[in-house]
Amino acid sequence: MNRLARRLAPRTLRGRLSLVALTTAALLMTVLTVVFNTAMDRHLQHQADDELRNRAAAVATTVDTRGPRVRVLETVNDSLLDANVWIYAGTRLLEKPPSATAGSALTRAADRLAARAGPVCATVRTGNPRFVRLCSHPVSGLRSTATVVTAVDLAPYRNSAGILLSGSLILDAVMLACTYALTRLAVGRALRPVRTMTDQATQWSAVGSDQRFGAEDQPAELARLGTSLDALLDRIRTVLRHEQQLTGELSHELRTPLTRIVVELDWWQARPRSAAETNATHEVIAEAAQTMRTICDTLLNDAREGARDTTTAVGATAVAPVLRRLVEDLDARKQLTTVVDVPDQQMEAGVAPALLERIVSPLLANAVRHAGATVTVSARQQPGGVRIEVTDDGPGVPEEFLDDLFQPGRRADFGDGHDGAGLGLPLARRLARAVGGEVSHDPEHTPGARFLIDLPAG
Repeated sequence: MNRLARRLAPRTLRGRLSLVALTTAALLMTVLTVVFNTAMDRHLQHQADDELRNRAAAVATTVDTRGPRVRVLETVNDSLLDANVWIYAGTRLLEKPPSATAGSALTRAADRLAARAGPVCATVRTGNPRFVRLCSHPVSGLRSTATVVTAVDLAPYRNSAGILLSGSLILDAVMLACTYALTRLAVGRALRPVRTMTDQATQWSAVGSDQRFGAEDQPAELARLGTSLDALLDRIRTVLRHEQQLTGELSHELRTPLTRIVVELDWWQARPRSAAETNATHEVIAEAAQTMRTICDTLLNDAREGARDTTTAVGATAVAPVLRRLVEDLDARKQLTTVVDVPDQQMEAGVAPALLERIVSPLLANAVRHAGATVTVSARQQPGGVRIEVTDDGPGVPEEFLDDLFQPGRRADFGDGHDGAGLGLPLARRLARAVGGEVSHDPEHTPGARFLIDLPAG
């Protein structure tokens, strides 16, 4: 039954609201129709009773109760007054209508009313006419009493009631049809802005548009809907931007290990190699492949967690071994002096090892790229966290580039001879912030450049 009801229910909001309005109107009209027709039935019955009482009062003027016996006086319009009239002296029938027989249903009903000795009315169901209304009217005298019972056929009154009921039903049907049509029209006009907003939201979300609905000059409901759709469009645009950023970061981070693999393969294919050289090449390629896998896992995990504002780090990592390993893996093509200054070998940062590497690696690569002769990596314990400093003795960051230093895709000098994409520093800062840390530049340090990495303690 429930499944059938769900299938028959309208699929659109417009149809459902129209059905609700139609059902409500039908219930209301049913109640009003019942109340109206009940009131009209009572009113028509009161009219019939008033007519019977007036006729009984007129007949009572022809009944003489001054003597010891009740006498019925003859009048000019006696035949009119005698129609549907019974006159009793106590319970003894004196006169009856010419068409009524002594044992008929109407006569028996009139007898019962006369026996009750008071003004009483009753409805009797007979064969023809089908329903008759009777009322009794006592007539008191000095030495005798009489009762006049009058009757009226209820067919005209019931016909009037039937006509009123039919008219009410027809009016109800017309009103319901108008209600349904007007509701569909009104709901359709009311939902037209919603359809327009839905189409616009679909179009704007597909192309990542900057357009928004806003809440000005809109009804309260549409203003709330517009605000919600604007927030949804902002989230969609953020997701698209993060997707593009993740793609760029993967490309940037995978370029170095992939270059190592290509260089090793070219070097190995350049001339015949010994078994030891081949094994060394295999080790370098395996290490670079593992590095690529670590980079992919780190960035993908960070992308999955990017929607949450995480303020606590997961895991703990000894800082010194990671920093020493990263320094040992620095590009050896530049003759640099690298210094690792970590006095506390037990110092731990509250991040995973792979994430710590991905935060520090772009800063080290940047320092090696711009350093003149020395790169220094130091770490110090601070209240509630760890600070890592990466310092080089290069030319430093141009003052006019400080505002764009951590903007993705920005480089101070595109003609400096390296193939960086300007994504390393923004990636390091984003990863650090994801675990409640920060990456910043120290503008007071000269000469060269110093970058500060603040991470929660392990």
